[in-house]
Amino acid sequence: MEDYHKPDQQTVLALRNIATKLRINSIKATTAAGSGHPTSCCSVAEIMSVLFFHTMKYRPEDPRNANNDRFILSKGHAAPVLYAVWAETGYLKENELLNLRKVDSILEGHPVPKQQFVDVATGSLGQGLGAACGMAYTGKYFDKASYRVFCLLGDGEMSEGSVWEAMAFASYYQLDNLVAILDINRLGQSDPAPLQHHVEKYQRRCEAFGWHAVIVDGHSVEELCKVLSQPRHQPLAIIAKTIKGKGIPAAEDKMGWHGKPLPKDMADSVIKEMQSRVVSCNKRLYPAPPTEDASPVSLRNVRMPSAPSYKPGEKIATRKAYGMALAKLGRYNDHVVALDGDTKNSTFSELFKNEHPNRYVECYIAEQNMVSVAMGCAARDRNVVFASTFATFFTRAYDQLRMAGISESNINLCGSHCGVSIGEDGPSQMGLEDLAMFRAIPTATIFYPSDGVSTEKAVELAANTKGLCFIRTSRPENSIIYNCNEDFHVGQAKVVYKTNDDHVTVIGAGVTLHEALAAAEQLKKERINIRVIDPFTIKPLDSKTIIDNAKATRGRIITVEDHYYEGGLGEAVCSAVVNETGFTVHRLAVSQVPRSGKPQELLRIFGIDRDAITQAVRKVLTSSANAK
Repeated sequence: MEDYHKPDQQTVLALRNIATKLRINSIKATTAAGSGHPTSCCSVAEIMSVLFFHTMKYRPEDPRNANNDRFILSKGHAAPVLYAVWAETGYLKENELLNLRKVDSILEGHPVPKQQFVDVATGSLGQGLGAACGMAYTGKYFDKASYRVFCLLGDGEMSEGSVWEAMAFASYYQLDNLVAILDINRLGQSDPAPLQHHVEKYQRRCEAFGWHAVIVDGHSVEELCKVLSQPRHQPLAIIAKTIKGKGIPAAEDKMGWHGKPLPKDMADSVIKEMQSRVVSCNKRLYPAPPTEDASPVSLRNVRMPSAPSYKPGEKIATRKAYGMALAKLGRYNDHVVALDGDTKNSTFSELFKNEHPNRYVECYIAEQNMVSVAMGCAARDRNVVFASTFATFFTRAYDQLRMAGISESNINLCGSHCGVSIGEDGPSQMGLEDLAMFRAIPTATIFYPSDGVSTEKAVELAANTKGLCFIRTSRPENSIIYNCNEDFHVGQAKVVYKTNDDHVTVIGAGVTLHEALAAAEQLKKERINIRVIDPFTIKPLDSKTIIDNAKATRGRIITVEDHYYEGGLGEAVCSAVVNETGFTVHRLAVSQVPRSGKPQELLRIFGIDRDAITQAVRKVLTSSANAK
């Protein structure tokens, strides 16, 4: 601690005054809104004051400057104190705080990125630290810059497993530029937090996870200044013992006040009392400017250097084509990075790792944290991020994916081993819900490539598409069906088989597209012609191509998918054609929890193979003949 410069008395007074002002503005804003969490704001007032006006280096007029220290409010319900801080810096007008939670204000109930000083949306607890890890990893290993990352967590969210996934990640990668501040204010929403004020237990847990952990009085600006200026060689956890509702006599350390604004008369008297505590001080505190050493990054126009180099009829699994495409994209774009959850030799992201080891991040078997780290790596447009695992394992990170949508995050996810076509491993490994899951996220684009060429195009398009992108890849090897110069676009389907006299339109994707093509050859021998469509993207779906071609087959459509009935390709097609008269959609999909078996056996048993398609075509034609 030799290099610790103790703040002078005027600085200490100024920091205390700012803390008092943050409490006052948090109370004013929540009382004006008639809702919010003033007691959760009051426990962190000194922490926020010291962080933003003593420790952090940033340009308050330019919150997203690449060189700025980063701050994530993991306990997102304390948003009013964050807004109060930015009013104190002069970035927000103080009277704007009174519009908290109003429909025409950017100051929402929890932080969202329409506020320039917010990088990732928080409020679903337990997710801030994972995103902070992604930012810190980027700062240390990709940007090689001086900026630090600070994350403020509540004690309630320490019960979330995702917090400990992030703790393990940070220590494994020695993220000594990361500081987590734990607001141990003892009280949760409906009950005290499990460890209450046993701060030494939190300390032991953090130490067991490889962090340097220090206990402080969270209301002492001197102790906070001191601990935050310590040099570190590992991530730092500051365990701040605080009082929930500090400064509000009726609510201090009392249950029953969580998420409740103070009534107007109480707020007025509390504010009056707080104002009397503000000491006259001749010092105005300004944040220190950051070190300018994060080089500018442009993520525009991340392109493949050349067309795919597959030969027609050559066989390759789309999961392998994904790995090859990613490695190729990384060859010519330094800011493409890849993450995986210890499945790299199955998803084939290892092909990227082999070529670009310094841009590959192994996240181990912690999918929730992997998605949060991806969001952190992608924040402030520092990287083009691809994260991969089995499609089915993204289900356990659904809350993180949902929050990535709210965060307007540009992350690309690849889910391999979709459907029953993986075969012998059985249902625990089969992605059968993933299309439904991603279709429900407003910002998501879903690619479902069917061969090596379309997979490579999907990877390139995903890198340049805003929002969440999901690429669904399969385990079986299938033939190349597209020419290498074929042009692909988001929301543009391909007609891959047609004649001038087609009777039924069949829509398949991935494995089932190849089954549909085989069915077309079989039916041709019976003089039945079918038109086969590859949707390429399931969301957005190319409704126009589907409708135009189905009209040529008298509105007769069959969809076939290696996914459950609910929420997949069939339902997407039904939604697209719902207003068309005289259209019928016959859906083939997996109808129950599957089992182990050979891929072809399972496609047959669950009625999504070529024979099931030919049977469905005959049935559709018979029933329309009978209808006449």
